[in-house]
Amino acid sequence: MVDSSFLDTFISNIKEADLAVCENADSFLQSSMWGEFKSRFDSTAKAFLINWQKGDNTETLPLLALCRRFAFALGLGFSFAYIPWGSLPDFFSAEDRAKALVELAEKLKQFLSKDTAFIRFEPPWHYKDGDENFKNESVMFTSAGFKKAAATVQPPDTVIVNLNLSCEEILASMKSKWRYNVSLAEKKGVKVNVCGVKDIEVFYNLLKETAARDGIAVHGINYYRTLFEVCEKQNKKNQFIRLYIAEHENDVIAAIVVLFRGKEATYLYGASSNNKRNLMAPYALQWKAMQDAKEAGCLNYDLFGIPPNEDPNHPMAGLYRFKTGFGGQIIHRPGSWDYRYKKVMYDLFNKAEALRKKLRDLKKKK
Repeated sequence: MVDSSFLDTFISNIKEADLAVCENADSFLQSSMWGEFKSRFDSTAKAFLINWQKGDNTETLPLLALCRRFAFALGLGFSFAYIPWGSLPDFFSAEDRAKALVELAEKLKQFLSKDTAFIRFEPPWHYKDGDENFKNESVMFTSAGFKKAAATVQPPDTVIVNLNLSCEEILASMKSKWRYNVSLAEKKGVKVNVCGVKDIEVFYNLLKETAARDGIAVHGINYYRTLFEVCEKQNKKNQFIRLYIAEHENDVIAAIVVLFRGKEATYLYGASSNNKRNLMAPYALQWKAMQDAKEAGCLNYDLFGIPPNEDPNHPMAGLYRFKTGFGGQIIHRPGSWDYRYKKVMYDLFNKAEALRKKLRDLKKKK
C-alpha cells in the first residue's frame, strides 16, 4: 500500500481549465500547441491549473494531460493519462517530488474517465551525466508507489548545446571531426534551405528511406503535416517550426525538423538519403539550425534523444556518437513512471508494452 499521509500536503487546489492556460508552459510538450496537435490524433487534451504549496511557498502552474483510450473486442478497453514534462515548483526538494506526483495523481483521478487504469508521468527535471542522485531517484519513485514503465514516450537522455556562446565558441566545443564535417559539407557544395509545410512530402520521402535503412517506425505523413499546420496556425513570435532541407546539385540528400520555442530549440526529426552520404549533409543541417536558434534568442539547442550511455552494442549507438560530437552537455531525465489506478489492467498493459518494445529493438538491430 502507498503511504497516504502526504496526500493533502502539496496541493491546495486543482481545477480544469481552458487549453490556453498552457500557452506559456516551460516545455513545448506542455504547451497549448502540443495539446491541440495531439488532440488531432489519438489523445484528448485536458488542461489544469494546480495550486502547489509547501510551507509559506505557493505557486500556480498549468498542467497538460493527454488522455487516450485503448479498445479491445466488443468495445472493451481502458484509458490512461499521460503527462509529459509537467512542471513542479522550484521550492520542492528532490525528496518531495515523487510524493507530490502521488498527490497529483490522486487528485486528478476525479477529472479522468472512470476506466482510467493508470497515469504516466515523465518528469522534466534532469541530472548531468555521472550524477549519483539520478540513481537515488528510482528508489524514491518506487517507494512512493510508482512502477517504472516498460517503455518511455519521450527520450529521457539527451544532449543540450549551449547557445549562449559565440558561434566560434560553439564550433570549438565540437569534436574536431564534427567541425571538419561541417566545413566539408560547405566546401562540397551542400546547400541548406529553410522550408515549411509545403515541402513536407519531400521530407517524408526521405524519412521513409531512413526508416527502411535503420529499422525505425514513423508516423503517416499527415502527422508531420498537422504539426506544422497547428504550430503555424498559432502564429506566435516565440514559437515556430522549420523544415531544413539539404541539397547537392539538385539532389535532396537530408532534412531535419526543428521546433523553436522561447529559450529553447528542439531537433524533433531527421532523415537522410542513402545517396551522397559522404557529403556530410546532416552536420551542415544541425549547424544551420543552431545558428538560426541562436539568432532567434534561444539559449539551448536540444538534440532530443540519445541512448543512455556509450554502449557500442546499443542498436542506436551511431546516434549517440553523432549527437554527442556536437559538444553539448549530456543530461538524463527520470523517464516514464506509472501510477496505477487499476492494477490488473495495468499489469496486462505493461507486459504487452514490454513485448512491443522488445520486438521494436530487435528490428533496429537488424
